[in-house]
Amino acid sequence: MAKKALCVGINNFKNYPSNALRGCINDANDMEALLVKYMGYSPSDIVKLTDNKATKSNIIKNLKEMVEGAKAGKYESLIFSMSSHGTQMPDTSGDEPDKVDEAFCPHDLNVKGNTWDPDHIIVDDELHDLFIQLPENVKLEVYLDTCHSGSGLKAIDMLQDRQPRYMPPPSLEAFQKIEGKISKCNLRTMAENGKKHILWAACKPEQTSADANIENSWHGAFTYYFCKEINTSKNSLSREEILKKVTADLKDGRYSQEPQLECQATNRENNIT
Repeated sequence: MAKKALCVGINNFKNYPSNALRGCINDANDMEALLVKYMGYSPSDIVKLTDNKATKSNIIKNLKEMVEGAKAGKYESLIFSMSSHGTQMPDTSGDEPDKVDEAFCPHDLNVKGNTWDPDHIIVDDELHDLFIQLPENVKLEVYLDTCHSGSGLKAIDMLQDRQPRYMPPPSLEAFQKIEGKISKCNLRTMAENGKKHILWAACKPEQTSADANIENSWHGAFTYYFCKEINTSKNSLSREEILKKVTADLKDGRYSQEPQLECQATNRENNIT
């Protein structure tokens, strides 16, 4: 089965050096290693974009190439992982009940007016519109280790050994438009309805995910424990079993986030291939 993967990890942001993270590149490296060791990928099947290579245009370009390749019959299985800051912005398409879009921060994140510049931020609508083009026989598995909302910030998430992966809106006006509102990522709906679409999210829509120092190295807490459980079980467990173990690991670590698996029931019962 021909496969293709894109692993993205962004610690440093061109225009926001003070908002740097520390575990996202490790996440991309860990996911790449996992795909090769247990999921039948060769290094040549994987594109890895980190820091200044992970601009919006470069990420979208690689995703479009993956989708076009799948539409042409070249690939039967796709994986996309992204570790970075998440953020929110006012919905412009009118498809969100709360009028808030979930968005993901590339290296070149920037502002335009009083909100994020559409040319330098990745909105969930864009990913949805791209992935919905995939043929029904193509499996898509997406891993998002980002925050969905700033409203879930708790004191324990601000300790020295952990940092929320959330970028607040760039202005008071933008904040007021999304204040108190929770966006439900369009990819969740796609995963729930698509026969072979699977979404792993590091936390619930109203929560934040942690960039954390674990065993003297920085990682996304979700990605770290996900990779740990795959390695421990040698990928012998179903997605549902992995989810339960990762949820327990995060609870034991006193993380407030609860990972989510969005897919049809039959996919929950299968292991990751």
